[in-house]
Amino acid sequence: MTGRIGPAGLGHLAMLAFSALVAGSFSLGVMAAPHIEPAALNAPRFVIAAMLVGAAALMTTGLPRQAARAPWRYFLLGGTFAAYFVLMFEGLKTALPVSAAAVFTLTPIMSAVIGYVLLRQVTTPRMAGALALGGVGALWVIFRADWGAFRAFEVGRGEMIYFWGCVAHAAYTPMVRLLNRGEAPVVFTFGMLVAGAVVVTVYGWHDILATNWAALPGIVWITLVYVAVFASAVTFVLLQFATLRLPSAKVMAYTYLTPSWVIVWEIALGHTVPPMLVLVGVALTVLALLVLLKDEGH
Repeated sequence: MTGRIGPAGLGHLAMLAFSALVAGSFSLGVMAAPHIEPAALNAPRFVIAAMLVGAAALMTTGLPRQAARAPWRYFLLGGTFAAYFVLMFEGLKTALPVSAAAVFTLTPIMSAVIGYVLLRQVTTPRMAGALALGGVGALWVIFRADWGAFRAFEVGRGEMIYFWGCVAHAAYTPMVRLLNRGEAPVVFTFGMLVAGAVVVTVYGWHDILATNWAALPGIVWITLVYVAVFASAVTFVLLQFATLRLPSAKVMAYTYLTPSWVIVWEIALGHTVPPMLVLVGVALTVLALLVLLKDEGH
């Protein structure tokens, strides 16, 4: 079957899986965030993910010596993604999961701008229209379908904190293309995770020492395992795999599915589903994705 799917098609499948796995971070993260500091949670998350990806690299492509050249690349990428995750969990202390996922859908617009600046990737008129449509849908959800809140630009503190994390995430995608020197995705991901683990551990050393690990509730450990294995190790490889096959804006376009996946997670966990009026914004983000896929030409 895969023999009939071209590189771009495989990139799309990778991002479909990416969006479903990432969505779980929001629902679980909201439940875990009040019990542990963001840096304390993300330090072991990066370490575990690095061990898993490193093992996968050794069993497949190996870790060639030349991959270690210019290690500053890994620290730049690792620091960028570490910033994203720390700000995400800080924002999830107060932001609702679907609302935070809507903020995440603003990353394609930012990624398109940064992709042009770094790589001169040009956004087509259809793609620009789809990004705008998705942006409107995201804002509709962020402001909870409240026109008065939109006019007053009343953004929750958690959403605003997470927005700056999403800026870092948007920058990461084109930076992978810019800094990759032929390394296999799994090898490049391993280098980034190791560097990210160092950065977030140094940054959060005080919080790590201050955490009473034995007293943490079960939801924190469940979230840690999920984000380390599925929302880190697996999604990092999927993201880099897709980034090397699709334009940055199209890679990040799959974030438009995240609010829909979060709603599925919320239903599965027995949580409250947003009102129908808010779901209009979610529908707009899905429509934006469909427009972008049509632009692909297949």
